[in-house]
Amino acid sequence: MDFSLTEEQLAIRDAVRSVCRDFPGEYWREREEKGDYPSAFVDTLTKLGWLSILIPEEYGGGGLGVVEAGIVLEEIHRSGANANACHAQMYTMGALLRHGSDEQKRRWLPEIAAGRLRLQAFGVTEPDAGSDSTQIRTRAERRGDHYVVNGQKIYISRVEQSDLMLLLARTAPAPSAEERAVGLSVLLVDLRAAGGAVETRRIPMMFNHHTYEVFMTDLHVPVENLIGQEDKGFRHIIDGWNAERCLIASEAIGDARFFLDRSSAYANEREVFGRKIGANQGVQFPIAQAYAATEAASLMRFHAASRFDAGESCGAEANTAKLLASQASVQASNAAMTTFGGNGFAAEYDIERKYRETKLLEIAPVSNNLVLAFLASHVLGLPKSY
Repeated sequence: MDFSLTEEQLAIRDAVRSVCRDFPGEYWREREEKGDYPSAFVDTLTKLGWLSILIPEEYGGGGLGVVEAGIVLEEIHRSGANANACHAQMYTMGALLRHGSDEQKRRWLPEIAAGRLRLQAFGVTEPDAGSDSTQIRTRAERRGDHYVVNGQKIYISRVEQSDLMLLLARTAPAPSAEERAVGLSVLLVDLRAAGGAVETRRIPMMFNHHTYEVFMTDLHVPVENLIGQEDKGFRHIIDGWNAERCLIASEAIGDARFFLDRSSAYANEREVFGRKIGANQGVQFPIAQAYAATEAASLMRFHAASRFDAGESCGAEANTAKLLASQASVQASNAAMTTFGGNGFAAEYDIERKYRETKLLEIAPVSNNLVLAFLASHVLGLPKSY
């Protein structure tokens, strides 16, 4: 299958690249120094329609697929920027687009596409559940025309920069240990109306990542904000996860290309012992190995995203793409740090910042160990390890 970019896809890449030139390394270093959310960057992407690329045209969006959304995110990361501040708006679309009612789509999507509302928060992870999302304890009890939500979430990114949050909560006890995914529901929470029922605490991180603990006490959510079927929400969330895997893979590939671009340029310029350091196999071989790994991951990413856009099963492909891309990015980051030597630790080169940022993609939004466990049991037929 040919994954060469079409003229339209190339135009998307070039347009995003042009936007990112207005937000160079200095911009991102200053945001990190101050702990600021990159509002100007997010507002620009929103205004130009790049964050609504997955929303159908009838609701004011771009009407394109995960392949094109991945091209946008890859180019953002290749530029040295970080889409972590806004990418959730893309992958949370999966549950709403595939399982939301027509009324919900008419109500929310045009506002999101126009930038009047931000859907940037995805409330799944909990302190005692971790990667086992079926064990969450946050409860949503139906009382008349509302659900009353009580519980705690952790590592919920951008919740203070978002108007809406997609929330996974337990609406019924699991029938049995084997059916622990049953009884979970997806609610769209309007954070603007939550008031004191939602409290947040920002979690200090190793890079400028706006993520929070979220505490919900008697939070009232209208029943009309239930996405899909009650008690069947885990399957709805999984649909979004496959898109998420493809998009995170694209970000990792963008990071890898950032490191490859910078390493190659530096190795061609830097002279030590009377020769360009790029002539040394100890420098050039790690860069070349990382390039090969990145190209392989990119092909797997396009394969997975193409299957998602075609409505085909892509769990194995999306997870494999995320695994390979995050590994390639970390491999490229290590090669870059070695190539730059001491300069790699200097903030002005942006290598150490991106080095810290890309490490997250091995662990979140899904640990590579869980990806391997999934592939082992669901693809290779090995006994489940969890």
